Amino acid sequence: MNIFSRSKEKDELTLVFHIGSSMVGGALFVTQKSGVPKIIFSVTEPIPVGEVVESNRFLSLMTKSLQIVADKVYHAKLGAPSRIFCVLSSPWYMSQTRTISLKKNTPFIFTAKLAEELVQKEIKIFEEERSAKYMNMDNLFRTIELKNIKTILNGYETSQPLNQKAKELEITIFISTGGEQVLKKIEDTIGKYFHFKSINFSSFAMASFTIVRDINTKGEDFLLVDIGGEITDVFMIKKNALCESISFPLGRNFLTRGVVAGLNCTLDEANSFISLLKDGHAEGKFDKEVTPIINKLRSEWLLTFQKSLADLSSDISIPSYIYVTIDKEMADFFSETIKTEQFNQYTLAESKFEVVFLNTVMLHGIVAFEEPVIRESSLIIDSIYINRF
Repeated sequence: MNIFSRSKEKDELTLVFHIGSSMVGGALFVTQKSGVPKIIFSVTEPIPVGEVVESNRFLSLMTKSLQIVADKVYHAKLGAPSRIFCVLSSPWYMSQTRTISLKKNTPFIFTAKLAEELVQKEIKIFEEERSAKYMNMDNLFRTIELKNIKTILNGYETSQPLNQKAKELEITIFISTGGEQVLKKIEDTIGKYFHFKSINFSSFAMASFTIVRDINTKGEDFLLVDIGGEITDVFMIKKNALCESISFPLGRNFLTRGVVAGLNCTLDEANSFISLLKDGHAEGKFDKEVTPIINKLRSEWLLTFQKSLADLSSDISIPSYIYVTIDKEMADFFSETIKTEQFNQYTLAESKFEVVFLNTVMLHGIVAFEEPVIRESSLIIDSIYINRF
């Protein structure tokens, strides 16, 4: 595995599935040498919200949504894809950023063979740590992603480190793993419609980090916040390197279940109530009943977010620019929630938070569409990422 090489650029029909905790999406797109992918078909299917999160049932619901998406892509009859990718959001993968260091008294040549030896040694250490954490479950995980984030030779970052002479070396790599049961379910489901020897898995963390790093004009430090259906992931980027991450189990569905508990209503009714309140259509007694519940849930999410920032920051400052991915229906709600965060902004952050959403407007111009196509931000990010790498 050469983490310093890229595949040859050529135009080809590619299929990507995006699997999150609130929806499954699929997109057919043409990779282009210009770096701008052209999406010719896309579809999304929500994952039903359960009253509680139970792992086996959650996996079953996700698989059913994936099957619906795969079926719709297949019956679109737009051609056979050359490759299939699957981009996973939490909780379907685990990841870690690791730094490899090597120092010698005499100069050495940094070769591909040396890089491979160092990386494989680090992967072995990572797997041993994971095995110790999850006891005897090591055989239930599969490494799905290994990316070189940056390489530093003699204190200077370089994009072309191979065959260079150095005394000091530092490689920052990003490793992702997936549960074997989950990955096998995904492969079997997609395999019913598209017969491929292998499906390329990746993480949405790496996809979104790469795209933001390339389009960001706010400096080398920023936060990535991915608010899914069940989980919120927070990633801290320093000097354009993904260095720390933390997650907490409060996503968009946390609001739905909170309203269900507070009003003793159904899940569908709760979602309707949230939409009415969010859009400013709640009135009278209804407003008085729902607003306190939502405000309490907002405060709980915010307190957990604050604690996560404090745990993430350690002894370094929190970047003030925050790039957020979330369903567009709840973007304004969480934007205002994050902006009302007071404590960490003035004790840990570099300055007052500025929230930027990775939506279709933000991504305009770096992706093309065949009309009419559903514009879904996560599928757009996935397509751009795959097209580039």
